[in-house]
Amino acid sequence: MARTPLSGTQYTLRAGDDEAVIASIGASLRLYRRGGRDLVVPFDADEVRPGYRGATLAPWPNRIVDGAYTVEGTAYQTALTEPERHHALHGLVAWLDFEAIDRGPDHVTLAAVIQPQLGYPWRVRVETTYTLAADGLTQRVAATNESDRRAPFGTGPHPYLVAGSHPLDEWILHLPADEVLEVTADRLSPVALAGVDSDAERFDFRTPRAIGVAEIDHAFTALHRDDAGAATVRLTDPADGTGVAITWDRGCPWVQVHTADQPGGPGAPAHRAGLAVEPMTCAPDAFNADAYPYDAGLLLIEPGATAGASWRISPL
Repeated sequence: MARTPLSGTQYTLRAGDDEAVIASIGASLRLYRRGGRDLVVPFDADEVRPGYRGATLAPWPNRIVDGAYTVEGTAYQTALTEPERHHALHGLVAWLDFEAIDRGPDHVTLAAVIQPQLGYPWRVRVETTYTLAADGLTQRVAATNESDRRAPFGTGPHPYLVAGSHPLDEWILHLPADEVLEVTADRLSPVALAGVDSDAERFDFRTPRAIGVAEIDHAFTALHRDDAGAATVRLTDPADGTGVAITWDRGCPWVQVHTADQPGGPGAPAHRAGLAVEPMTCAPDAFNADAYPYDAGLLLIEPGATAGASWRISPL
């Protein structure tokens, strides 16, 4: 009997010159290529996924500060999965083994169930569908509350986009957002919303320009959208003439952007190897939405109801 790779069962999707591979652990986007050019930072099938690279995040993206929150009058404490910052990071499904419930040459639907547990006593079924087509790779996430009371929920992806072969500092970023969520320097805990022009060199990419030496690990909102309600972040490598974009619907009013700076600096593996662009249905620490003076976007899914969102990665 063949051994399952460390990242789980592999599902290869093809459409024209495009290839995407989804790994079952965390329903993770392991690679996405057009004509052999990587559009996301890949990882090997038979390796433990590096951090959250390509993972599906639920029932919350980003952080719950101190792993503690109160929903509808009841306080909860989750496990601290980011112990160095004392937070609960990126939800509960990133290391679950999703099962394929539908698949074809250009699509796969994977499902997993979040079982009631200490810190999150709800049963939520998460289904995600990846579809590869000429316009890119679309992922849709749908969460159904199988509990008898409302379940707090948020979701988002965690791809590291690759514009081309040159260094990230040279890539041109177009990030159409008016506001950035300021965070503490040590723990990245939310502080307050500010205009991106409060630190324009670091945060204001409403007019496309090179990323340069900017170090970013922040959530942005007040997004510019087209007539259909879609927001798009574009990333191009002017030296190669290539690029990549990610587009999402109104289900995600937030986006986290991270320049992938590693603690070890330039000598560390994957240091600034790609730009994480993570559309999110809610803000960081949204499970503590009542603590903030802005709309953090926390979803409360009624029993038997389904909520979700979608996004698409496209080559440029």
